[in-house]
Amino acid sequence: QVQLVESGGGLVQAGTSLRLSCAASIRTFRNYPMGWFRQAPGREREFVASISRSGGSTYYSDSVKGRFTISRDNAKNTLYLQMNSLKPEDTAVYYCAASRVYSPPNSRYGDYDYWGQGTQVTVSS
Repeated sequence: QVQLVESGGGLVQAGTSLRLSCAASIRTFRNYPMGWFRQAPGREREFVASISRSGGSTYYSDSVKGRFTISRDNAKNTLYLQMNSLKPEDTAVYYCAASRVYSPPNSRYGDYDYWGQGTQVTVSS
C-alpha cells in the first residue's frame, strides 16, 4: 500500500522560504513520477510542479516558476519542494502525489493515483 506523508509546512512571512518534504512508503519510489499540488480555501486543487522518475525533467505552473524547485531523492524515497520568495497568494494546503504513468507534464489531477494528506502553508503579508 502506498502512503505519502507531507511535512514542512507552517506560518511564514512574505519573502521568506520553506521546504516541503514528502516521505513515500513505496518500495519502487524511483518508478513513480511525482507532483505537488495545492488547494486554497474556496478554490480547486491546482498543479504546482512535477518531476520525472529520475528527476531529470521538471515542470512548473506559471505562478511558481522561478520561485519554487521540485526535486527528489530516490535513495531516501523523498520528494521535496523548495519554495522561495513566498507570497500571500501561495497560502494553501500543499499535497504531494504519485503517478503510475509518466505523461509529461503530469499536471492534471487525474494523472495521479496516490495522494498525501497535505500540509498547510500560510504566508502573511
